Amino acid sequence: MAKANAKEKEGGRKLVAQNKKARHDYHLLTTYECGMVLTGTEVKSLRQGRASLADGFVQIDGGEAWLHNAHIPEYAQGTWTNHSARRKRKLLLHRVEIDKLAAKADESGHTIVPLALYFKDGRAKVEIALARGKKEYDKRQTLREKQDRRESDRAIAAARRRQRALAAR
Repeated sequence: MAKANAKEKEGGRKLVAQNKKARHDYHLLTTYECGMVLTGTEVKSLRQGRASLADGFVQIDGGEAWLHNAHIPEYAQGTWTNHSARRKRKLLLHRVEIDKLAAKADESGHTIVPLALYFKDGRAKVEIALARGKKEYDKRQTLREKQDRRESDRAIAAARRRQRALAAR
């Protein structure tokens, strides 16, 4: 019991949701970690590991950052206090960071996308990134590089296995 409490106090990062498609569709320029303003039922739903960032995006309105289209389903045991699943949620960033993001997001081809939703030290955090959209040929090139890397790793592992088998004889 004491070990479990010590581990929680260390402040591990418990991943709730990840947006893998964003890493495929965009060139990520800079990343930021920010807090979120949530209601009680949203936090309970997140602690159950239920969320999706697939269609999510960040907008800067009136000097504040807002997370749109992030899906946090209603809490099963919630009553009339339950939240709406796709409401916009305020992100907590420093003024300088918001100003930088707003200036870059206004440039053509740039957007702000959520990458991950997680708990850090008991607080819900979102990792967002300033991103530039990839062209179709960029996506194919990324997939080709990933496949080549995987094939070379397999060839190296097979060579090592053969080497160990010869040495064991």
